[in-house]
Amino acid sequence: MQKIRSSEITPAAEYVAYRQTLSRRGLLGALAGVAGGVVAAACAPASSAADVQPAATMAASSTTAPVPTTAAATAAAPAIAATTASAAPNVDELGNSFTDYAAVTGYNNYYEFSTDKEGVAPAAAGFAVEPWTVQVGGLVNKPATFDVGQLRKQFGEEERIYRLRCVEAWSMVIPWQGFQLGKLLQAVEPQAAARYVRFETLLDPERMPGQQQAWYSWPYVEGLRLDEAMHGLTLLATGLYGSALLPQNGAPLRLVTPWKYGFKSIKAIVKIDLVAEQPTSLWMAAAPNEYGFYANVNPQVDHPRWSQASERRIGEFSRRPTLPFNGYADEVAGLYAGMDLQANF
Repeated sequence: MQKIRSSEITPAAEYVAYRQTLSRRGLLGALAGVAGGVVAAACAPASSAADVQPAATMAASSTTAPVPTTAAATAAAPAIAATTASAAPNVDELGNSFTDYAAVTGYNNYYEFSTDKEGVAPAAAGFAVEPWTVQVGGLVNKPATFDVGQLRKQFGEEERIYRLRCVEAWSMVIPWQGFQLGKLLQAVEPQAAARYVRFETLLDPERMPGQQQAWYSWPYVEGLRLDEAMHGLTLLATGLYGSALLPQNGAPLRLVTPWKYGFKSIKAIVKIDLVAEQPTSLWMAAAPNEYGFYANVNPQVDHPRWSQASERRIGEFSRRPTLPFNGYADEVAGLYAGMDLQANF
């Protein structure tokens, strides 16, 4: 099994300098969209907190979450527009600077390896990610098993600069590489009965020692509604900071849904199934009063043990207000029209 060599990792300073060169030449936005017409910022400018209704009150009072039909959910994903800010060398579309590479790769939640955020990287060192296959099936017409290299070649890669908001009220800004999950789902042709997408992490207690602990229902499982999975912002990430993902960041394939709390971003994916019933995630099974299925970033709905009204950006000392849907309300709020987001947390 091939390991990622240190020589293959682009130094963060070199990566930022490369982006600055592209920006000066006017090439950054053009290159970022090669794989799918989606540029670096991956979204139009989000409204400020003052301009967006609180997430918990944006929708009507219905407590039953509507589930779109397969046909509606698999309609063409909305175009993700380029913005002027996307050409900036090292900021997101709101002007937030990238989180330092050392923090992104050294401060991680990944209980399969360790419950110590700074202990994940050492525990995951040497974790082999090649060969690696992903089985895609369930309620689809064309089930298939893909090698990760095949996925990258077939669906291409593009850069997405996304904010990552942990449910523990800290956040980062990360330049990811990957491809839209919707492209993969369209390729396997969801059946009419499909309403949700279920994801599963590798189960290998020998290589992932945290899985030897019995208090969680391993393997890690997560889920999305099909229309969430098909949305243009939803990414299957294969890299960050211009290099392949490291084991501590979920190599070789992880989910990224930037408007949701970070625990939805399942890592080391080996199985994706389209299903009719809402999946029960690992955290829903462990603490259903604390972790819901939707997990949309919502400053008006606190976690039982801490406030979600503000967050600490890693690398900064002061706290900042948390934006509804993590600042992506313009793009995703319509997915939840008619829902009570306090009940459907």
